[in-house]
Amino acid sequence: MAIQLGLSDIGTRESRLGSITGYIGDLKELSEQSACGTLRGCARCFSQSSSCLSGCALSQLSGIRDIAVVHHGPSGCSTTGTQSYRVTKQVAAKRGIVNHAVYIGTDMDENDTIFGAGEKLAEIVRTTYERYHPKAIFVSSSCASGVIGEDIESIVDDLRQEIDVPIAAVHCEGFKSRIWATGFDLSDHAVLTSIVKPPKQKRNTINFKNFYESARPEIIKIFAEFGVEPVFLYANATVEELSHLSEALATVCICGTLGNYLGNGLEQQYGVPYIRTINPLGITGFETWLRAIGTTIGKTKEVERYIARERAIYLPRIEALKQELKGIRCVIGMGPGYTFEVSRVLQELGMEVVWGAAWHYDRQYDDGNVPPAMKYLLENNPNFKVSVADQQNFEVLNILNKYKPDLYLSRHPGSTVWAIKQGFPALFVADEYMIFGYKGTLDFAHTVLDTIKNRSFERNLAEHVKLPYTDWWYQQPIGKFLEKA
Repeated sequence: MAIQLGLSDIGTRESRLGSITGYIGDLKELSEQSACGTLRGCARCFSQSSSCLSGCALSQLSGIRDIAVVHHGPSGCSTTGTQSYRVTKQVAAKRGIVNHAVYIGTDMDENDTIFGAGEKLAEIVRTTYERYHPKAIFVSSSCASGVIGEDIESIVDDLRQEIDVPIAAVHCEGFKSRIWATGFDLSDHAVLTSIVKPPKQKRNTINFKNFYESARPEIIKIFAEFGVEPVFLYANATVEELSHLSEALATVCICGTLGNYLGNGLEQQYGVPYIRTINPLGITGFETWLRAIGTTIGKTKEVERYIARERAIYLPRIEALKQELKGIRCVIGMGPGYTFEVSRVLQELGMEVVWGAAWHYDRQYDDGNVPPAMKYLLENNPNFKVSVADQQNFEVLNILNKYKPDLYLSRHPGSTVWAIKQGFPALFVADEYMIFGYKGTLDFAHTVLDTIKNRSFERNLAEHVKLPYTDWWYQQPIGKFLEKA
């Protein structure tokens, strides 16, 4: 489906990509149904709370340097703004810069939800501009403003006549989609339609979509080997940098779920090549990614020289650790951009994946193809059981109890906590670059061994914690509450 940059809003991942939040089966079935278009998600007759797409959208946008986010909703919705703290304060301080981005909530009350609060919103945006002088303003909706049909788009159109910085409406009502990654697409759409300008000249840069740029020095050093500079998005990027994204040599990302919309949009609209490969995690992923970059920017010799040098340093050490890792049984619970990538790395290191739970699954990406990670796994790795569950921890604990793995890996701390309470070693893959490149893969292997060799904490905690799950629940079939939609 072509990306519609002429529209102010976009379709959800369910409607655009055929994404689902309920499924149980195995990798082969999921991949084959994705490829032939027969994949159907399941609904749940019981569901725990999940995440909100506005968190993904606004945490991305609020990280841009010196901008303002005006979130039109009740005060409770503004808790989303706390996520921006680590970028605007912690990550910025690590880089030695100051990020003056601000996050404003309109504090809708009962009166606003009955009579509307359009004038109030417009006045808050004006005050925000006059007080903070942001370089761009993003005006976002919420569930409350969406339910009453507040016409944010018209308000923003009128404000453009008064405010001389880019201003965009972000339609991120929480009820809009069950898949919170739709928020990533909404943030990309806002940047593409309000900030990115048509190219005037080619720059020696590569757009790099990531979360928190924790490997910034390392990546700058790697790209310098090929004579290019990375532009990290969006954490602490400037509006000026974003305006030139159309002039880059290519776009890459650390996670396909995160960067798919931006990459395809820049390629479709401005001809910037979007490098579609498996993520640069593990040896195979990193080398595949580097070679695709080298081919795209005409630096294949430089890339091969770098790969040969780094292989000589790290591969013998990684191979030595494989003997200790061999046979470790793992369960994974992450977003799809990591579940199907980390499972590949685990198998690459000699471990066994007994179950992979993805928080959602995209049947295809915006280019119309099956996600590269899924395609690679089907062609190169052993089959394993999979499920799709939007952070439904009660399902994860059922899986852990039945399969009793040596290790549980997740990218969400709320999930790892429950596994530890059950007595299973758990590894929180918090940093997006935890398994990036040769050194990252080596460090990750050591971390896995450290986690499984000392299990006293998990055992002690499990002996003193009473979980809310009964023996009855653990005896139920996995996926008991899934029903065909």
